[in-house]
Amino acid sequence: MERDKALKIVEKQLTEHRYIHTIGVMETAIHLAGKYGENLEKTELSAIFHDYAKFRPKDEMKQIILDQKLSPLLLEYNSELWHAPVGAFLVEQEVGISDTEILNAIKFHTSGRPHMSLLEKIIYVADYIEPGRHFPGVEEVRELAEESLDKALIKSLQNTIMFLLKKNQAVYPDTISTYNWLVLEGGRTI
Repeated sequence: MERDKALKIVEKQLTEHRYIHTIGVMETAIHLAGKYGENLEKTELSAIFHDYAKFRPKDEMKQIILDQKLSPLLLEYNSELWHAPVGAFLVEQEVGISDTEILNAIKFHTSGRPHMSLLEKIIYVADYIEPGRHFPGVEEVRELAEESLDKALIKSLQNTIMFLLKKNQAVYPDTISTYNWLVLEGGRTI
């Protein structure tokens, strides 16, 4: 699918602010893909569609989680997580993208997961560091992304986990598992 067609499809699903964010994620992801050797077309499509379901009604997303037998744990945690797995499902159903690598990059861009692919890591990190993001710690992750994708991912996960802990909020198990996997397994190569 060509970039312009994909952007027109996704623009209808997003607010103007979120569309600008999506452009930032796309440009950042393409940069990281070039740096780390990932397929540019898959990276571009994953980035463009990563927030496809962001503004779907919560009741619709909840029903899709139930109907499609997505992880029932999702319903026990913050609904901000829902748009990623629901988005992957809707991108396949409504847009017709069936590439598993692209769908997984969309599906896990908020929670991460152990054994993330290079594409999944790129979309996760690009979503975190795109130029429109301004919060404590983002500059450090931007710098780390130029040195090591895994180091950037670890730091972004640390920041997210600490943010949730300080707010007394639960941390989704896949996020903890991703961090542990990177430190225990992936950390050996960092």
